[in-house]
Formats: sequence, C-alpha cells, structure tokens
Amino acid sequence: MSPVVDHLAELTGFRDRDLLDVSLVGALKDLLQPDRVAIYRCVGDNHDRRWLTRAHLTAEDTTATADPLWADLSTLPLLATHPARHACLLTQEQAVVDGEPVLSLFPLATDREVVGVLEIETAKALQPEQTRLVCSILRVYRNFQGLLEYSERDTLTGLLNRKTYDEAFMRIAIGAAPAQAGATPAGLRRAGGGGSVGSTWLGLIDIDHFKRVNDTHGHLIGDEVLLLLARLMRTSFRFNDLLYRFGGEEFVVLMRCAAAGDAARAFERLRDNVERYAFPRVGQITVSVGFTEVRAADTPSSAFERADQAVYHAKEHGRNQVASHAELVAAGHIAEDSHTGDMELF
Repeated sequence: MSPVVDHLAELTGFRDRDLLDVSLVGALKDLLQPDRVAIYRCVGDNHDRRWLTRAHLTAEDTTATADPLWADLSTLPLLATHPARHACLLTQEQAVVDGEPVLSLFPLATDREVVGVLEIETAKALQPEQTRLVCSILRVYRNFQGLLEYSERDTLTGLLNRKTYDEAFMRIAIGAAPAQAGATPAGLRRAGGGGSVGSTWLGLIDIDHFKRVNDTHGHLIGDEVLLLLARLMRTSFRFNDLLYRFGGEEFVVLMRCAAAGDAARAFERLRDNVERYAFPRVGQITVSVGFTEVRAADTPSSAFERADQAVYHAKEHGRNQVASHAELVAAGHIAEDSHTGDMELF
C-alpha cells in the first residue's frame, strides 16, 4: 500500500473529530516533511469570532497539540490577529505567503460553509504536485466530515442527535475532568491554560405545551418552532457546549461550568431568550429546564434521569422555569434515588 493510500485509510478510519484532525496533520507531516502543519477553526458568533487550534504539529513533535476542550472564548486569538489566515477564510481560496519559511494556507470547508484553515509552513514553496496532493486529501477529509455530520446530526435542527450522546457523555462529561486519565484521545495533547475548570452539567429542556402547538397549527409550524428553538440554543450557550435534540420536544445540553450558579444562569438565559422570542404564527413559547451535576459514577442514563426528575417538577409547578435537581433534593421536594449512578450490568 502506498504512503498516500495508507494515510487515507487511517484518515477515514476514525469516528472522532479530534482524531480526524490529528490524523490529517499527521499525514501531511509525514508526506510533506514541513516545519509546521496546523488546523485552526473559526469559533464564536459574528460579534466575537476567534481561532481555535484543533491540531498542531512541528517537525520535532511526536504528539499533536490543541487548545483545551473547554477553552474560554476570550482567551483565544481574534481572527484579525492572523491576517493571512483570516483572508483565506473570507476568500475561501488557497493562498501562499512568501517568506522564510513559506506559509501555505488552505480553506477547510463543510458542505455548507468554510469553517477553518489548514496552515503548512515549509522552507521552500510547495511544488505543484504537493499542492495537488494536499487538495486531494482535503477533498477526502471534507467528504468524510460530511458523512460524520449526516450520521451525528438531527436532520431538522442540525443539533447533535440522540445516538451520539452516550459516547460523548462517557468521553467528555466524565473524561474531561483534569485528573482523569484518557481525557484526551491518543496522539493529541491539550495545551494548558485557558480551559474552563469545574464540573460537567447536564440540562434537559422540554417545550411547554408543544402538543398544543402541533394540534393547533400543524406539524409544519411545530417543526419551525423546533428549528427556531435550536437557533436560540446556539446563541444562548457557548461554542463548545454540546447541544442535542433527543426527539420530539426534548433537548439536552452538556456543558462545563465552575459552579452550579453558573450552570443555572446559562439555562436561565435560554429560558428567558425563548420566552421573549416571538415565534411566527404561534407567538410566545416557553420551556421547562431541569439540570444536574454529572457525578463520577454516573452513566448517561442516570444523569439524564435526575435532570428529567427536575423537569417533571418544573412542569408540575407552573412550567417556564429552571429547576436544579440538587436544590430540589436539598429542599425535600424530591427524593434522591439511591440507585442513581449505579451501573447496571445485566
């Protein structure tokens, strides 16, 4: 098997986006022998867009580095701090910056948009056949990213779907704790500093009286409500919070926060944004939210069950509110399930 085919086989063998980016920079390092190769993603909203390092390798590195998984957006460099990279993102065209070393830039695109830039530093400009090789590998990368998007995303809202939740919960929610081994995929080292500390929190969001929306206005309008809620979720939470649609009117959020109060404020921000939004044809929609801290012994279902208990309490006591499972237990409103968090083997 030729080196190129071997690397393409490795590239398409992963179902993990971290490892996919690591594999791409590793393949280009082996094939081109550059001084440096890196992938940068554009993150944040239109008012505050920044560069997130997804994978970075130098000629001396044996392991790729990346920004912290839960990086604070304010610690990342603004787009304008790297003009050549920014121009490549805007023009969506390959670019070369002459100098010592030479910098070659390639836009990274999905089926919908350009999301980042690949940078390759070399002592001399890439030869035409090397440039064609990079472009060919990027086409494979783009196609495989599209397959991942199709399999991982809810077709209506574009949020992550239910089947990706369990793996992400075990890999990110529990594994993201700094003291946990295995928090970072093999071949990738997260850069220190700038990461969000604290615990992982799971929130369950349920649209109040959603059946009434479908019965009154029809399922097409109901689908529009779901789509608009997904957009409100994206603007209410951070770029690295994981947003899921579980089906119907249920949505889930996995996030890292320093304390319960920070998580509560984030969920309250969403609740308030939804309440103030004028949904076409429907008017006002509200949501009930329940959230819980993820515990060391939790399974994906046990944490979800606690959040579900909190949502049920919110709906039974007026709806349109955010409920903390821990606070409800402390106040004696609900009982702590002694089996919650236990792993069932049979």
